[in-house]
Amino acid sequence: MRDLRAFLDVLRAEGELVEIDAEVNPNLEIAEVHRRVIAAGGPALLFKRPTGSSFPVVTNLFGTKKRVDLAFGRRANDFVKRAAGLPHELMPPSLGKLWGLRDFGWQALDLGLQHAARGPVTEVVTAPNLSRIPMLTSWPEDSGAFVTLPLVYTEHPETHVHNLGMYRIERKADNRTGMHWQIGKGGGFHHHVAEQRHEALPVNLFVGGPPGLIASAIAPLPENVPELLLASLLVGERLRRCDNPAGPLPLVADCEFAIVGEVPPHLREPEGPFGDHYGYYSLQHDFPVFNVAKVCHRKDAIWPATVVGKPRQEDFFLGDWLQELLSPLFPVVMPAVRDLWSYGETGYHALSAAVVQERYRREAMASAFRILGEGQLSLTKFLLLLDQPMDLKNFQPVLEHVLARFRPETDLYVLSNLSMDTLDYAGPALNEGSKAVMMGVGPAVRELPRQFRGELPGGVGSVAVYCGGCLVVSGPAYAEEPGAADRLAANFPGWPLVVLVDDAREATRSDSRFLWTAFTRMEPAADLHGARRIHRNHVVFEGSIVLDARKKPTYPAELFCDPDTAATVDRRWAEYFPSGKVEMGDSDVGHLDR
Repeated sequence: MRDLRAFLDVLRAEGELVEIDAEVNPNLEIAEVHRRVIAAGGPALLFKRPTGSSFPVVTNLFGTKKRVDLAFGRRANDFVKRAAGLPHELMPPSLGKLWGLRDFGWQALDLGLQHAARGPVTEVVTAPNLSRIPMLTSWPEDSGAFVTLPLVYTEHPETHVHNLGMYRIERKADNRTGMHWQIGKGGGFHHHVAEQRHEALPVNLFVGGPPGLIASAIAPLPENVPELLLASLLVGERLRRCDNPAGPLPLVADCEFAIVGEVPPHLREPEGPFGDHYGYYSLQHDFPVFNVAKVCHRKDAIWPATVVGKPRQEDFFLGDWLQELLSPLFPVVMPAVRDLWSYGETGYHALSAAVVQERYRREAMASAFRILGEGQLSLTKFLLLLDQPMDLKNFQPVLEHVLARFRPETDLYVLSNLSMDTLDYAGPALNEGSKAVMMGVGPAVRELPRQFRGELPGGVGSVAVYCGGCLVVSGPAYAEEPGAADRLAANFPGWPLVVLVDDAREATRSDSRFLWTAFTRMEPAADLHGARRIHRNHVVFEGSIVLDARKKPTYPAELFCDPDTAATVDRRWAEYFPSGKVEMGDSDVGHLDR
């Protein structure tokens, strides 16, 4: 699909798009309507009359697996699988083998970029007036309105290799926004080089365009792999670019908007808070500033937006699809890694599991270091290692497999004083934290308990079994007893993993709820407890490992809709959807209890 319009036509034809004629406010109201619809597995939404703007807003484009499949089909998946198999398929090389790959070669020749003097995105070029654009304020404590599907295009100041990334953009004035470049991301690396040269970095901020352009901006590609090449693969043809009437960088011709400007060196301003995809607010910090020179857009431009929050939101469906797309490449770039999965319910960076080779003792740790040194995977906080093929998406059997083989004395590694995802506030400071690697390789060493028997120790309100070997415990609030995890470690013999939470029954309602509760509220160096000693500079755990996943007083607030907006949406639901065919879900819970 060349542009957003083609995708919307497909969604209409499939009954996957509902158009809302009522006027709806981009300040909190649109976001809450979106959240209730996605919580019920509902359609994409085209808000035709956002308050204060002439540009329609479309949301929930990718909010189900079906719509993701409609956007991208199977062509790209088949191409990547074929490409990943070439090193084996072509060895030893022969003319017959090359001839047999001619169809693949023709497909590859269709990839890349093509250039034109102008494109739809340059139909209107104006001075910046960002308040005319219906950017969303999604949560009551957000600091303002944000571009929530930003496609930020930069080029390396020296090599001119491009990067396309999705970094949130806060509107600060009609001609200025924030630029939330996180660590480990290509745009931030480009800005770092520009600052060393005391130069401003030119930036194009695209919004809308081909669905493949949106997906490529969040794809976890290696730093020097061009995102526009992936976008071309997903679009199914060469990606059209055109001259930029307002800046030095080329424009993607079929976008809805291109906001053109630069990020000056050595300038930071407060940015945030913002309700983020971990399900909590990310707090206010100083980030670079984007000075806007011109705004280019189609004559009848549509503003695409999304809303992030507690999983599962749109980013979950896109993130899982991208993992499936790119997974055949993992054994190519990391030969001993047979399979890898990151869990969207934890924000992706908080938890991953990998099937690796263990051909000699401790080889699995070599794969762990390889994973933790690879691009965005380097931000992984907790990594589980297995050496037998399993469906990594099915988390309970994965955890049981690891716990049946895990030896606490030798198979848990906690790596302190490292970088951590900018949006993860479980660490001691912004961008700082630790990592843990838990190995479950070889034959099983224990039978896993599946039922709790015995008296509850003091301070424990209830317990619930999440899976074999994993007991979830309701403990005292962290503010009342910070050291409860160490005190309780000796009270659950036979359970290799005990997860200490505020409410055990709530945390075990579903896999999604467990993953979100257990891994977004912990940092390995601070929150893994148990009897331990030091041997050869290794922390040796003995008995149960207690993971303290209680809410800490320093942790940001959980995301909830404000009462006034909730009441407005309750009252107006039939006005938004007069057919009565769009179900209202629970935005405070989302998909967590499914």
